[in-house]
Amino acid sequence: MGYTDAPDGWWREFVSATPARTGKLAVVRKDGSPHVSPVWVDLDGGTIVFTTSLESIKGKAIRRDGRVSVCLDDERPPFAFVTVSGRAELVDNPEQVSYWAGRIGARYMGADRANEFAERNGVPGEVVVRIRDAEIVAKTGIAD
Repeated sequence: MGYTDAPDGWWREFVSATPARTGKLAVVRKDGSPHVSPVWVDLDGGTIVFTTSLESIKGKAIRRDGRVSVCLDDERPPFAFVTVSGRAELVDNPEQVSYWAGRIGARYMGADRANEFAERNGVPGEVVVRIRDAEIVAKTGIAD
């Protein structure tokens, strides 16, 4: 019994599957303690992408210390998960922020709401976060 490594490339399908899974983002607070918060994610090729406010706890933590980790999991037996750990790159280009806010919003809430999320989250102070130099851990069949 025990989980196994997922096949090569499987993690991309897992992350981009529908319905979309909410990621759990881990960052390091100023005092060194961990902070985990939910994030909606998408893939740009092999790069995890999400948006956040620079004034949020996660935004401040990422600006100070770019180390991040995101976990997505399948809570149905036999269970599976993907963790993506790396360095966060912040992109504050307004067109990119609006694009990704709309794309990610559509992924989780439906294509008919893409413009709503692009307008709501594509504003000054919001940024696109890309996880660079990522280490991927993907496991399947945890309960097998």
